[in-house]
Amino acid sequence: MKPKIKKDLAEQLAPKIIDMARARSMRAGDPLREESFAKELGVSRSPIRRGFALLAELGLATKEPNRGYFLTADARGIDSRKLPLEVDPFEDFYLRVVDDVLRGDIPTTFFEAELMRKYEVPRGQLMKVLNRLANEAMIERKPGQGWEINSFLHDSKAHIQSYRFRMAIEPAAVLEPGYEVDKAAFAKAREIQQKMLDGDIFSLSRSQLFQVGAQLHELVVRCSGNAFFLEAIRRQNQLRRFMAYKANVDRPRLINQCKEHIHLLDLIESGQREAAADFLRNHLDVVGRQKTDKEAKDELEHQRSLEVSVIS
Repeated sequence: MKPKIKKDLAEQLAPKIIDMARARSMRAGDPLREESFAKELGVSRSPIRRGFALLAELGLATKEPNRGYFLTADARGIDSRKLPLEVDPFEDFYLRVVDDVLRGDIPTTFFEAELMRKYEVPRGQLMKVLNRLANEAMIERKPGQGWEINSFLHDSKAHIQSYRFRMAIEPAAVLEPGYEVDKAAFAKAREIQQKMLDGDIFSLSRSQLFQVGAQLHELVVRCSGNAFFLEAIRRQNQLRRFMAYKANVDRPRLINQCKEHIHLLDLIESGQREAAADFLRNHLDVVGRQKTDKEAKDELEHQRSLEVSVIS
């Protein structure tokens, strides 16, 4: 009997491994090198190896004795519907820490022992959450001891600039000469957006909602075949994740965004890439303004509540 693969981090990494393989135009039989994928994804070899093993379980890779793992199909032809949606077993605790960071309840510089006392959790559980936050560029380990929160999180000007950057990058990716629609991935993305409209908007966690949107935008850019565009949008998704977390999620507003996502996929798949690029640019402009305006409003309400509590 084959040993069961530990699927927490493996499920998070498997879709990223396939995305990287697509960006590299890897073909069936190409080797999956642990060192290369570990370096680019910012993790050790051990979780990458588990990610490879999960891909093997799914039939997307094969392991050869003393040689390692190899793709079983061209990366661009892999059906993305076979890949798992990332799930974190410590999701609730993760979001609690995120909220405390964004509210300023955790100092800019902090030590693990402080948070272990604050949350009364084992060090192993805390480290899983801190490492996830570090991989997402929310925090970084200081030389020696301690951690430091990324100053970007409280920089509203940087948030606006992030959306302006995406307005330049994403439409340009849609207009790349080598743009090639991944029909299976588009079908999965459309299905996920429809499930959002059918009720998932009101049941998924904040991180899952963000993940669904980020994956769709990464898909649109990935099909350009331009690895530089893909790397740029992944970096932006890392940074903007916490802008999405900082504001209370306006779930009803996501209904229109999902409809626009589906329309964007339809435009691209029908070959109307000029129209798709214009539509995408306007979509990002509107969503960016909504989110930054809402963040400012939430911050003002937070400050007023603090003033009221002081007076009381």
